[in-house]
Amino acid sequence: MRLSTVATLAGTFAAAALLSVAAASLSARVMEDSSITGVARALEENGIDWAEVDANGLQVFVYGAAPSEADRFRALSVAGKVVDAARVIDELIVEDDARIEAPRFSVEILRNDDRLSLIGLVPAAYDRDRLIADLQALVGEDTAISDLLETADYPAPEGWAPAMRFATRALADLPRAKISVDAEEVAIEAMTESRARSREITAKFDRIAPEGITLALALEAPRPVVSPFALRFVIDAEGARFDTCAADTEAAQQAILSAARGAGAPADAECRLALGVPSPAWGEVAADAIRALGEIGAGSVTFSNTDIALLAAEGSDPARFDAAIGRLENSLPDAFVLDAILPAPPEDAEDRGPVEFVATVSPEGQVALRGLIDDDVTRVAAESFARAAFGSGAVRIGTRFDDRLPRGWRARVLAALEALSRLENGAARVTAETIFVSGDTGNPEASAEIAALLADKLGSEEFSLDITYRERLDPTLGIPTPEECVDQISVIIGTRKITFEPGAATLDASAKDILDEVAELLQLCGDIPLEIQGHTDSQGREVMNEQLSQERAQAVLFALTERRVLTSSYRAVGYGEAQPIADNDTAEGREANRRIEFTLIPRETPADEETTLESVEAPGQDGAQEETGADTEETGE
Repeated sequence: MRLSTVATLAGTFAAAALLSVAAASLSARVMEDSSITGVARALEENGIDWAEVDANGLQVFVYGAAPSEADRFRALSVAGKVVDAARVIDELIVEDDARIEAPRFSVEILRNDDRLSLIGLVPAAYDRDRLIADLQALVGEDTAISDLLETADYPAPEGWAPAMRFATRALADLPRAKISVDAEEVAIEAMTESRARSREITAKFDRIAPEGITLALALEAPRPVVSPFALRFVIDAEGARFDTCAADTEAAQQAILSAARGAGAPADAECRLALGVPSPAWGEVAADAIRALGEIGAGSVTFSNTDIALLAAEGSDPARFDAAIGRLENSLPDAFVLDAILPAPPEDAEDRGPVEFVATVSPEGQVALRGLIDDDVTRVAAESFARAAFGSGAVRIGTRFDDRLPRGWRARVLAALEALSRLENGAARVTAETIFVSGDTGNPEASAEIAALLADKLGSEEFSLDITYRERLDPTLGIPTPEECVDQISVIIGTRKITFEPGAATLDASAKDILDEVAELLQLCGDIPLEIQGHTDSQGREVMNEQLSQERAQAVLFALTERRVLTSSYRAVGYGEAQPIADNDTAEGREANRRIEFTLIPRETPADEETTLESVEAPGQDGAQEETGADTEETGE
């Protein structure tokens, strides 16, 4: 009985324990389901479909990939409003590409002759070994390269590869440079051996810079050595201006320019910094001389080292001349010598025609000498110099003797010829009063160089310059001649062909690359007289072949126009089957005859054309045809 009672009590307690465990488990399960359902519904109502919910007892787990940190915080906040926030367990992650931005990739390349350093951050996938190998081949094995680059495992931004290729290519021309590269800009700071070299490099880099990359150039050249150290300031009917100006320091430069502006020179007047100054007082003396000329009113003042020649304009007020020259002489340092001249009123001269010698150089290189010379020695000297400077076959002589010419005529004639030899085309006129040199040049320093030359050769004698810089004549810019352009087109095309769809004037896809390369060259060549010729084989009717060849030539012209080539001086001509270059009886021959060719439009030169001063000084009448080389009615545009 006692045993039965104990068993009954034990069974009762066991049953109660089992019922309690079952009730607790059911209660926890109900709470978990309720929490999951409530949180999931709240997340869905708030548009958070990227998060999922689970529970373990009282703990509610929210997991998934949040688009951003803000979205992650919003999901936890929503869950914390349904259940106690302390029960919410954050299992969310934030997507990496939305959370972390790629770093800015950039490289600085520092080169100083035989040392080269690379500093910066590049994409991990960028081929650094290839970069170092290319640079080593470029600068030579004797140059030490310091690779201080870091990497980051992010994709290379658009433009990175072409920018790095351009920077590497640019380094070949710059032995002393700092090149900063990123995907959008290449900035170059460098020293060059001369200003001419700076212009050449600038033109080259502008041509080869990748499209979409900003190029920032800061090229510096050492100051030129000027000998003689020259300055020439003129005041005449055209205004006040420098023919040439040199200063040794920025302070001297500013003093000279300030005096020039006070005498009427424009605000953009220039005076270059140079080496070779003959006296530390150069800037002060030059400014005083310019102010003296301004007080006189008109004339010229010319410096050649420490020799000063001041020539007042004819008819200047003698009192003002004496006062200005007196003040200038009293302020001059001992090293400077002043020769001041006030021309006397002209006397009536015997009427014997113009007293002048004229030399001209045409754009084609033909040279003519005419006018007066004083003796046979001058004639021989002038002819010898002209043939040596311009070529013996290009010189024509039309001079005559006059023994009444002013003293020093020979020196003036030879100085004029030497000045003219510095120009591509132009004229030099020597008269009793002055020497006048005009023309075109591809050297931006030609005017200053000619002024210094004449100042050195002639001293106080009057001269006047009208020199025009023409970019197309500048050899440092690498602009090819029209003939070179046509030759380079042939090189570009090579064994390839500009092809069309069969029997049509529609360019096929293979012609795109060829035309892109040809257009790039023609943009550099400028406005040249170019004929685009279309040719066919002999199959089909002659009239149809001529029409098809015309349409194909026209299609090439339009394609170049679309590529921003200046085609105003071009013409498209279809020759049909009239000019075969191979046998039309074979398939290979017919294929060769179906072609596009580029040729220059020949310049029509009248048989009796002469090289005269008037033709050189007034090219607007005959030169217009020469510039375009084509009748606009024949362009086919």
